[in-house]
Amino acid sequence: MQRLASIAPAEVHEIWTLLSQISDPEVPVLTITDLGMVRSVTAQGDGWVVGFTPTYSGCPATEHLLGEIRTAMSAHGYTPVHIVLQLDPPWTTDWMTPDARERLRQYGISPPQAHACHAGMPTDVACPRCGSTHTSMISEFGSTACKALYRCDSCREPFDYFKCI
Repeated sequence: MQRLASIAPAEVHEIWTLLSQISDPEVPVLTITDLGMVRSVTAQGDGWVVGFTPTYSGCPATEHLLGEIRTAMSAHGYTPVHIVLQLDPPWTTDWMTPDARERLRQYGISPPQAHACHAGMPTDVACPRCGSTHTSMISEFGSTACKALYRCDSCREPFDYFKCI
């Protein structure tokens, strides 16, 4: 209990800042905090507990990201660290920050167009290059499970669409 009383909000803020530097390995312009995967950071005893929700339960990057969290925190003296996988509620694209959505677009991936409660493949996916909504889905599955492959009917460029989940 003594540890909790001595925790300054600055320490928690610094940990969030550290975690905001861990890039998603599949979409390197986004971080785990941009995606809303880090759910909480709390002090416990002499260490720290991080609540983490992967984008989906079978995500192949999960173990890598857990290792990155441990490495970042240990490198800055925040040990021991315990990571709690929080699968309920499941991750949703609704947790992505507006800035993350814009960075996706600038990177060439069309961001999710709707809220997860209205999930499904939208009919008005905008091309991240020219902005046209005259697009066609080529494949429901893109380079990763969370993306679909589209083509712009205006500029004719193919692009990924980050699905609403």
